[in-house]
Amino acid sequence: MSDPKSPDDLKPIGLTVYDLPEPTSSSLSESSRTRGGRLYMMLVLLACAAPVVLSYLTYYVIRPEGRVHHGELIEPQRMLPAWHVKDLQDKDIPLANLKGQWLLVAVGSGQCDEKCERLLFVQRQLHKLMNKESDRLDRVWLLNDQTAPKGELLTAIEGATVLRVPTDQLSQWLAPANGRALEEHLYLVDPMGNWMMRFNYPDDAKTVVDMKRDVERLLRASVSWDKPGR
Repeated sequence: MSDPKSPDDLKPIGLTVYDLPEPTSSSLSESSRTRGGRLYMMLVLLACAAPVVLSYLTYYVIRPEGRVHHGELIEPQRMLPAWHVKDLQDKDIPLANLKGQWLLVAVGSGQCDEKCERLLFVQRQLHKLMNKESDRLDRVWLLNDQTAPKGELLTAIEGATVLRVPTDQLSQWLAPANGRALEEHLYLVDPMGNWMMRFNYPDDAKTVVDMKRDVERLLRASVSWDKPGR
């Protein structure tokens, strides 16, 4: 049996307590600068994103139909199909390449009768009437047959994107108003690829002015989230 411990052996164990080092002024300054830098970056990101968010809300949320002058809003909108089509040189073109800018789309035959010619003329005039905003709007002519465009149309389609898309394909995306043909409209597509407005055939100068107002309003509402110039 072991000997009982003496009182001296029962002394409490001594613990040494060390003070934590106090933060120096330099470390506090560095920490403050880090927090300040993060806050600054957040403010910069918010400032950059604010116009985009505001224009997105203006276009997609605050869109009272009563403000439309001539065009008919399409609900629900129809997304640009993921098709590969041909240009006039028979080159394969992804239709999705058209995204990124507003599109003013006409549909017709390469033969292009008098009514078709006027539609292309109005399309070109609307583009010019946008003035400094014209580089945000692309003209697109979708040919629904294999006929080569007439030589006299070259001026009208100068600067436009001309692609061949069969009628049966087009009807899966675009649609005319009741009682009208696909070729009797201009179609407006937003930079995200949504077909969102349809204009009836322009019969007079006032109609063209009203179409211009609709396009201008949409361009203002969507400023900062499309890509000027292609």
